Amino acid sequence: MTILGIDEISYGAGDLATCKRFFSDWGLQLTEENSHNLIFETQDGGRVRVLDPQMGSLPPAMEAGPTLHQVVWGVDSEASLAALRTRLQSAPGFVDLAGRVLCTDPMGLSVGFQVSPRRAVAVRGSGANPWGARTRVNQASPVYERATPIEIGHVVFFVVDLDATEAFYASLGFITSDRYPGHGVFMRCAPRGGHHDLFLLRSPHGRNGLNHVAFAVRDIHEVFGGGLHISRGGWATQLGPGRHPISSAYFWYFKNPAGGLIEYYADDDELTEDWQPRSFTPGPTVFAEWAIAGGIDGHTRRQHGTAADGEFLTEKR
Repeated sequence: MTILGIDEISYGAGDLATCKRFFSDWGLQLTEENSHNLIFETQDGGRVRVLDPQMGSLPPAMEAGPTLHQVVWGVDSEASLAALRTRLQSAPGFVDLAGRVLCTDPMGLSVGFQVSPRRAVAVRGSGANPWGARTRVNQASPVYERATPIEIGHVVFFVVDLDATEAFYASLGFITSDRYPGHGVFMRCAPRGGHHDLFLLRSPHGRNGLNHVAFAVRDIHEVFGGGLHISRGGWATQLGPGRHPISSAYFWYFKNPAGGLIEYYADDDELTEDWQPRSFTPGPTVFAEWAIAGGIDGHTRRQHGTAADGEFLTEKR
């Protein structure tokens, strides 16, 4: 049984006009729209649904306000879906639909599984030239004016019952990559793949809820280009750009009108069956090796509030 990753997420948010503008700026393709429903796609066909929760077509939310209501994971085959169907029959909220199995996880989140319809994409990030392994030859690195996310990379939640939630996903085949003992666990959905598809954090406020959804882009240059474009659009940075020392990924977090935070990331660690989970003590320097508070202004390309001083040779005095 192989879970491939996230096929679809569904937000409940009342201000669809603002969400439409935000996700379009984010670089997703709008594929469907009506008075109470928006559907966007990533490059590989991962779907982001934004629905008006007053219309009653969403499963219940974990928390009040705009937030994530459902995550649907893709599997590799009908045999894998059948195995999950058997495992989940006794789970709360179990529903067996045509081509999709649904249940409710210990957080109260609606979780689904289906044979993945996502498509392979011919996308390659820029090569790097570290000392001793110079792979980018006679080729300049790209500059992106905006991002076009490749896939929905991972989801992160605040969890009241961390042990029960970790056990639920472990029973479905998720594997621990690293952990904050007693405080959080990074999990990937298959033995081989990116550092994590799911991150569970013990809730600091006694409620289950969304922390953020992350979208993978080509490379660090697209993290910057996408973030600068979002900044030019007037959307607020939460933190970034920066770099995570645990997953090695470069990141930039923004506030999301559909709920929680949203992240561009690139260059995370690739793990295999041989990886041994590590333990970390939570703290600011564990979360970020470095990070820029308040983001970078999309027009000046500098930190907000920092003016050009004319000292660079390319600038007018």
